[in-house]
Amino acid sequence: MKQKIKERVSQALAAAYEDGEFPSSAFPAVAVEAPKVEAHGDFSTNISMVMASVQKMAPRKIAEIIIRHLDDPEHMLENTEIAGPGFINFFISPSAWHPVLHEIHEKDAAYGASDMGKGKRVQVEFVSSNPTGPLHVGHGRGAAVGDSVANILSFCGYDVQREYYVNDSGRQIKTLGRSVFLRYQELFGKEITFPEDCYQGEYVRDLAMKIREDEGDALLQKDEDQATLHCAHMATADILAGIKEDLEDFGVLFDRWYSEQGLYDSGKVDQMISAFRSQGIIYEKDGALWFKTSDYGDEKDRVVVKNDGETTYFASDIAYHQEKFERGFDRVIDVWGADHHGYIPRMKASLAASGHNPDQLDVILVKMVNLLRDGQPVSMSTRAGEFVPLQDVVSEVGRDAARFIFLTRHYESPLDFDLELAKKRTNDNPVFYVQYVHARIANIQVKGHERGIDPSEAPSDVSMVTAPEEIELIKAMSRYPEVVEAAGALMEPHRITYYLMDLASAFHAYYNKHRVLTDDDPELTRGRLHLVRAVQKVIRNGLTLLGVSAPEKM
Repeated sequence: MKQKIKERVSQALAAAYEDGEFPSSAFPAVAVEAPKVEAHGDFSTNISMVMASVQKMAPRKIAEIIIRHLDDPEHMLENTEIAGPGFINFFISPSAWHPVLHEIHEKDAAYGASDMGKGKRVQVEFVSSNPTGPLHVGHGRGAAVGDSVANILSFCGYDVQREYYVNDSGRQIKTLGRSVFLRYQELFGKEITFPEDCYQGEYVRDLAMKIREDEGDALLQKDEDQATLHCAHMATADILAGIKEDLEDFGVLFDRWYSEQGLYDSGKVDQMISAFRSQGIIYEKDGALWFKTSDYGDEKDRVVVKNDGETTYFASDIAYHQEKFERGFDRVIDVWGADHHGYIPRMKASLAASGHNPDQLDVILVKMVNLLRDGQPVSMSTRAGEFVPLQDVVSEVGRDAARFIFLTRHYESPLDFDLELAKKRTNDNPVFYVQYVHARIANIQVKGHERGIDPSEAPSDVSMVTAPEEIELIKAMSRYPEVVEAAGALMEPHRITYYLMDLASAFHAYYNKHRVLTDDDPELTRGRLHLVRAVQKVIRNGLTLLGVSAPEKM
């Protein structure tokens, strides 16, 4: 509908110029928005004010000319008016909204999809938690954000690949191996002092017990470094298997799991360092190797190889991001924790030094989750030291509630997640509020069948669907494609969540005032079934993008 308004205004501008009413044909793009105040119409444009300086005319006079040349062959416009300094407000005829219902039913699961991405290849890398412990609730929010962004971009016409970068190399993996080997030795009665810099969670002891069950005391006969390395490999594999299982339970599947160690094994990190050293972009100082990131917009240079010869995570990250673009991605999206904010300039600097456009890298920063129970901070650290495992939250509240609530706020804002609220079967629970609409409409259709009415049969005429609440529902549904496109362009899945809650609210307002299955008017019943089935489809489509189910019964 908004696009139709834009087209009619553009046509009016061209017609007015041909009639000599505008001295210049330099017309700006027509912007059309939905006014915040309902009395100001369904749509509004400020084109008259934008044109005033070029046309050297008063905005209201320009508005009068535009309205005079508006062509409305479909009788879409019920009224137009000039407001304030020159806004043009458009009031859409109720009957003009009815084709939206046909479009929803015709496109079905594809309603809201677009070709905005035009097949461009996009990689979304998210979660990428070090395999040194179970996923916690913060990782869950990042997983929900990353997976939903990937869903939305795919729906908007991008060729999307989901990737998990496994940090299976470096100091943290060595620390994990050391932690497990120390606990392993404890199991055989050896008294040890467990260092504070080792991993403290109870899961470390569980890993040690698994190794003892599989190998007995064999590691005690090995060199300590060998035993530690063996524990690191075994523990990493076990933890990674648990991470994959937790993510699968959370509805997140990756197209590729990429090993950091694989970058070293293939020589890509050494090749990167050698190439940049030959170009003078990496230089030696104080026994370490430094990357000249300050030449490419970073605040200072960064170490890639420490003076003890150990490479930093930045070194492998440079090689990894080079490799991403070598695979032919047009755009790379990384989902990181908010504490990695300072890492963005150095990564963009490394891309610029590599000859890539740093604007092809987008970074989504996800803030922390505050876990509550009835409004009070909660501790569920039964198995993982000082953090709450994602698995515990999903087990308690369910995948749907967890994913939906993680997406109820912009990811750059902290999120309060109340476990008790997430379990409530009331309208206070946002996921229940939305899912219940889908289930209620399914139940209405069952009752329609019982009355001998086929809900899937389109009515011969929908002109009777004209109640204000019905038109408001159709208007709300007509906005869905625009919401999806904005969510994709801005990488903001919470826009879908907000929209679904608003649509659910509009449905509840309608349902509380009108009977769908009337007692004495079969044609009106068919029209209203046609309407609510459209609502059901839009709810389903939106929930699908969020990775949330659309139940038939609740």
